Amino acid sequence: MVTTPEREDTNSRSKRPKRAISRLLALIRNTWRTLTSMGTALVLLFLLALAAIPGALLPQRSLNESKVAEYISEHPTLGPWLDRLQAFDVFSSFWFTAIYVLLFVSLVGCLTPRMVEHVRSLRATPVPAPRNLGRLPKHHSAEVSGTDVAAVAAAVDERLRGWRRTIRRGGDVAGAAPAATSGIEISAEKGYLREFGNIVFHFSLLGLLVAIAAGKMFSYEGNVIVVADGGPGFCSASPAAFDSFRAGNTVDGTSLYPMCVRVNDFEATYLENGQAVGFAANIDYQAGDDLTAGTWRPYLLKVNEPLRVGGDRVYLQGHGYAPTFTVTFPDGQTRTQTLQWRPEDQITFLSSGAMRFDPPGGTYSDERERRRNQIALQGLFAPTAQLDGTLLSSSFPELNDPAVAIDIYKGDTGLDTGRPQSLFTLDERMIGQGRLTKMARVNLKAGQDTRLEDGTVVRFDGAVPFVNLQVSHDPAQIWVLVFSMTMMGGLLVSLVVRRRRVWVRLAPGAAGTVNVELGGLARTDNSGWGDEFERLTARLLAGFDNTETAAPLQEEKKADHS
Repeated sequence: MVTTPEREDTNSRSKRPKRAISRLLALIRNTWRTLTSMGTALVLLFLLALAAIPGALLPQRSLNESKVAEYISEHPTLGPWLDRLQAFDVFSSFWFTAIYVLLFVSLVGCLTPRMVEHVRSLRATPVPAPRNLGRLPKHHSAEVSGTDVAAVAAAVDERLRGWRRTIRRGGDVAGAAPAATSGIEISAEKGYLREFGNIVFHFSLLGLLVAIAAGKMFSYEGNVIVVADGGPGFCSASPAAFDSFRAGNTVDGTSLYPMCVRVNDFEATYLENGQAVGFAANIDYQAGDDLTAGTWRPYLLKVNEPLRVGGDRVYLQGHGYAPTFTVTFPDGQTRTQTLQWRPEDQITFLSSGAMRFDPPGGTYSDERERRRNQIALQGLFAPTAQLDGTLLSSSFPELNDPAVAIDIYKGDTGLDTGRPQSLFTLDERMIGQGRLTKMARVNLKAGQDTRLEDGTVVRFDGAVPFVNLQVSHDPAQIWVLVFSMTMMGGLLVSLVVRRRRVWVRLAPGAAGTVNVELGGLARTDNSGWGDEFERLTARLLAGFDNTETAAPLQEEKKADHS
């Protein structure tokens, strides 16, 4: 029996794992090279911009959750699918984050070798001249008077100030004859800032991505409705003080900057057609030592002119109206409430809302009886009333002639159930179960009231403005600005600066002359290089008595400069 084939099979089996590992390593290496190429980075940057489009076209839950709910209810088929794909949370979605991280990795892997290569090029001396300067796209030859090649070379070198240059003498001169040991060659180059600007642009883009990511981790943002004209205001020491609060992954809500704000009044300016011209709110605020001293500082808060204090920014986001109602129960005790209503029409500020009134203590001795006699209101509010028959609408957004059209309910409003309810609508389940009964439907102007059958009086007292304030904290915001500015600076440098190479070869000529041969090469943008080379040639040869021996421009010539 021959045993050689068995040994071959054994060797073959032993090589299989090595081949598999080699193929795996090759796959990883090729994948990394593809990911860290500049082309891939550009594609990922394009995909990032493309992925941000849904965030601009669709309502985002982080900005307005009610708009998202409204969109889903209006699109019962498409809305839930978009919600599953996180189209309403674009900038925190898994697919946007994946593109973001891949772009970050691609830029790091792409720019690091380029930075190393650029540092090496800065340390390297300009390359020697090609053997035949006459084959360069730009070439000029002349004979200048003089016998001292070194003196002419020194004058030319002085006139190349601002260029990075080196001088090679004698046998180091490329293409020089062995006997021509007195020849001198000057190699000069400028435009290194072009690549530097390009690298600064891309590293600034990388820094911008890091700053935005850091801002998302360490930032927080809260929105709160504050009633003007004597409203209670709010203090930002806890997330519970806000109507909605969004925090970064590292923010637990225990280290918010303490600040108190109250709104003295709100002013809005409108054109005759109801278009808003400007908004402003006179506020008082406390922060830092003012909290213990009880000192209030005034500030005029305007749109896009936030209050900046302690690293926080307080923005004026929106406004509306908060009607005031007083309910007088049969025993004479009263409840007064001022609550914001939601604007349904952003032009006329026709608003909708609801209120719930619990009888004061002692009005009803039995707890069940007390719940059966709660009062609830639901309806519309018009800052400038306009009646179309019996339907209430608003003709102007300013508070000129306030009126309400309300349904008055009596019964259990659900305040004691522990179940969350909408601030702007009553619980339809309580109405459907008959636990909340409609008692009247009336239109009231400011100061008017209506009386129910049991003697309860509901009076509409008027309305005051409310403002929506947003408190934002983003410690990386200044870095976003810095990196944005350096991006623009790097881009400007990379567009303006041009890479140029020039070689000057000098050698003894006929009696009393020096042969000067110049060659030029545009390493990047060739536009305008012909005129620039002519001006450079004229400056380098100025002051010498010279005879031109070759045309200064030879556009059709090509050379291999490797």
